[in-house]
Formats: sequence, structure tokens, C-alpha cells
Amino acid sequence: MRFRKRIIESSPASPRAPARGLSAVLFDLGDTLIDYGYIDPQAVFNDGARRTYEYLLNQGHRPPPFDRYRRRQYRALRWRFAWSRLRRRDFNSLHVLRSLCLAMDLPADEKSVIELAWQWYAPLEHTSRIEPDLIPTLAAFRSAGLKLGIVSNTFIAGATLDRHLEHVGLLDFFPVRVYSSETGRRKPDRRIFDRALSRMNVDARRAIFVGDRLDTDIAGARRVGMRTALKARSAATRGPAPDYTVRSIAELAPIVLSSEPAAQTN
Repeated sequence: MRFRKRIIESSPASPRAPARGLSAVLFDLGDTLIDYGYIDPQAVFNDGARRTYEYLLNQGHRPPPFDRYRRRQYRALRWRFAWSRLRRRDFNSLHVLRSLCLAMDLPADEKSVIELAWQWYAPLEHTSRIEPDLIPTLAAFRSAGLKLGIVSNTFIAGATLDRHLEHVGLLDFFPVRVYSSETGRRKPDRRIFDRALSRMNVDARRAIFVGDRLDTDIAGARRVGMRTALKARSAATRGPAPDYTVRSIAELAPIVLSSEPAAQTN
């Protein structure tokens, strides 16, 4: 908490200082646009395993006994997760599920695997939330002519995350969504930011990135020349100071919508 307080107090510009000349606002997803809160990975995995197993049974399929099914999925996911961190590149959960379905003689067509991936993810949707003022704030950004996009580090498939965004009314705000599960590249690698900016046809100097981590979100966005805003959390990460610090997305409105000159920063 002390480290977080120092970050807030030493930010080069206050949340009220406007950022002039912006054409786009890009966001991190987890704990920025969608707040997942505290997650117990083992409990979430077990819940997902039970949901997917019951789904397969209800569809008339015959998976292995549950304990064997759960252990096999868990080992595969842990191995891929460890390997991705070693290589510093993300994997796609759909590819893991497809391989496991083939190995267990379960449906492995795209439609079936996408639905199975959703059943795995659904427990996270049930415990997550969005800020009460998020949708009106995004609507104001869009009405002002700002382009909106997402750049997210995740091994979860894009189809799954898009479904969650649609359920909470956010999908239409973000025609450009770049997930590391689809590109392999992870923040702070500048290439994942470059891809989003290219798809939006926006110069980095006319964009601001909003995220909750200094080491990936703020550091990576600064590498490509974007302005940065940190959505402060209780857990601190180490990295470069952001241009702005906010506690909610709504606090971005006076930063990105004002036509006043931006405050000088050091």
C-alpha cells in the first residue's frame, strides 16, 4: 500500500490535467475494463472442470471418469502455462482444448471447442463486474470521435473474451481487440501495441493506453510513444511512472475529452 501511495503522489500529471490531441484510447482488459477481483485459481479450475464435465454428459458424450478428466486438463494447462512464461509468448486455450478433446475421443470441431472453452471460463464471468459508470464513459469517448481498442495479455481465446464483453454490453465499443492468445506476443512487447495502433490507423503519439500494471501496460505503451494512465489497484507492480493515475475509468473523462493544453510533464 505504501508503494502504491508513492506512485499516485508522484505521477507527472494529476487526473484533472487534460491530454490534448488524442485520437484513440486503448485499454487493458482484466482489472481495467472488467474487474475480476480476487481469484482462487484452483477453485476456479475445479468449478470449470465440473461445468465442462456436466456439459459434455448433457450433450450425450462419454468423457473419462471425472478425476482423470480433471487431472489431465490440469496437467496440460500447467505445462502450457509454464512453457509460455519461459518463452515469453502466450498460448491459446482453444488449441489445448482441441488437443485434449482429440485425445479423449470428444468432439473437437471448432463450434464444440469454442463452447467448451466458454464453459471453462463461465465461473470467471459470474464473479466479475464492471464499473457502474463504465458504459456511459465509453459512450462519451465514442461520441467525441475517439477510437477505442483493447490490448490484453491472456491465454484465453478471443472468442471467449468477446462473448463476455458482449454479455456486459462492451463489445460494440471495441472494434479493435488484440489478445496475446491470438498474436503470441505479450505486453510489454511493443509489437502487440503496434498491431493495435496499425489496425486503428492511429499514430502512437495521439493515443493513450489505460492499464493496471506498471511493468506490462505502462512500460509497453511508453515504448511505442503512447501516453499512459494507470488504473490504481491495491497490489503494486514496479515499473515506470504513468502520465496519469486514476481510480476508475470515469476519471479519464476530463483527461481525454478536454480541449485545453496538456500540463507539462518532466
